[in-house]
Amino acid sequence: MKITELILKNFGKFTNKQILLTDGINIIYGENESGKTTLHTFLKGMLFGMERKRGRAAATDTFRTYEPWENPNFYAGILRFTCGGRKFLLERNFDRYAKGGSLICEDDGEELSLEHGDLEVLLGGMTENDYENTVSIGQLRVQTGEILAAELKNYAANYYATGNSEIDLEGALALLKERKKELEKEEREKRQLISEKKERAEMEASYVWRDLHQLENEAEQLKRSCEEKRREWESWVNEDKKRKKREEAAGYFAGWRIHPLEAVSMLGAFFVTFLLFHKPWNFLVAIVVALAEGLYVWNCLKDGKKKKKARLQEIKEQGISLKADYERQKGKLAKVQETYHEKEVLYENLQERVGEFDEMNSEEIERLKNKQGVELAMEQLTRLAAQMQSRTSDLMNTEVSAIMDAITDGKYNRLWVDENLHVQLMSNGKKISMDQVSRGTLEQIYFAIRMAATKILHEEECPVILDDAFGYYDDSRLAQTLRWLKDSKRQVIIFSCQKREMEMLEKMGCVYHKVML
Repeated sequence: MKITELILKNFGKFTNKQILLTDGINIIYGENESGKTTLHTFLKGMLFGMERKRGRAAATDTFRTYEPWENPNFYAGILRFTCGGRKFLLERNFDRYAKGGSLICEDDGEELSLEHGDLEVLLGGMTENDYENTVSIGQLRVQTGEILAAELKNYAANYYATGNSEIDLEGALALLKERKKELEKEEREKRQLISEKKERAEMEASYVWRDLHQLENEAEQLKRSCEEKRREWESWVNEDKKRKKREEAAGYFAGWRIHPLEAVSMLGAFFVTFLLFHKPWNFLVAIVVALAEGLYVWNCLKDGKKKKKARLQEIKEQGISLKADYERQKGKLAKVQETYHEKEVLYENLQERVGEFDEMNSEEIERLKNKQGVELAMEQLTRLAAQMQSRTSDLMNTEVSAIMDAITDGKYNRLWVDENLHVQLMSNGKKISMDQVSRGTLEQIYFAIRMAATKILHEEECPVILDDAFGYYDDSRLAQTLRWLKDSKRQVIIFSCQKREMEMLEKMGCVYHKVML
């Protein structure tokens, strides 16, 4: 892979900034705060994306640090590179509103997918962590030589043992021990929690069983009461039918009766009045008597009709009341039966939960297996690390030794990691530990291990990116390092605030490409 062009559409202090790169060594020169670190960050962001952090971390994260100075809502760039003899254009939008990107092969117009890992394939499987621990060397942390030596030992030992600088063997063992404690604590807490939940479920089940018993008794009482109300209402219905039949048989005037003696008396009074008085007064008196008797009969019939109507209304209301009582009892019974069914389902569920708590022993078995697995991992960690070391140590020793021999002009011609994972150098037949060398030599070892790891780990040859990485190098070591980089035939991008590298290359007659910021 070779990077050919950077276009910072809007990134940090740069707007529509174009930078062209070539094969071999590229030096991007600029004074302090001219934007070298911004360009370095842009390269990483284009290759691996850049996520915006949340909460308090958002105030100091890379996304916030390099937001465009002007129009921060437009946050984008373009990277052109070649890979496998083909040209590609990578474009990304970093801003929170239009985040996204595209990857296009400029030879045939094929659009590749960032989401499905096509860029990672082009990079030979290199991840962001691989990038930061191999080809990309930023400004080294300002530490004492002793502290840097200790970190370098761990860094180199982990690379030799596992092929990854981020795996800390000591830390891995400590994590396994901690994990074992966590599993034991989790097991105790889980058992206590299961016991408490089971007790609560059993207690709740007992309450529900008691409610079921009460509802069952209540339902039996309601069934008897409902049956009694049903019989009363059906009896009324039958009696009402018989009454209606009797009334139909008696005719319309059934119930409108006058006592026979009253009828005889009124008839006798009419005739007596007619006979007692002389004409024409007998007719007049008889008419008056007849009218009086007719009025009496009419009042009697009217009163009988009212009584019959009241009696019918009373019978009807009695029937309605009996039916309403029956329906109410049915409703109460249905509600109790529904509640009983709900409680029955709840009781069955609670019984199942209690059973499930007993079956959770399978989870305890699984936790036991996990704990045994952790113990086994702790036992086998050293042995496995030794096996892994045997696969990479010889190759790493060879590569790192060759690089150190080249950049130190033969002073340190061998570097290796012993069985105790201690990093040592060989100089003039003597073993030298990391504590005995200068800060500059430590950084050169750091550089050599990274370059060796790059060659071993990465399928695709990626550019080497160096951001003011030679601050502790003397002129001789710097010249040897630059010569090694030139001879490696890789693309090299050097960010520098000094002209030393350019002067050295010119003095050696090495061709390089210069970019001034």
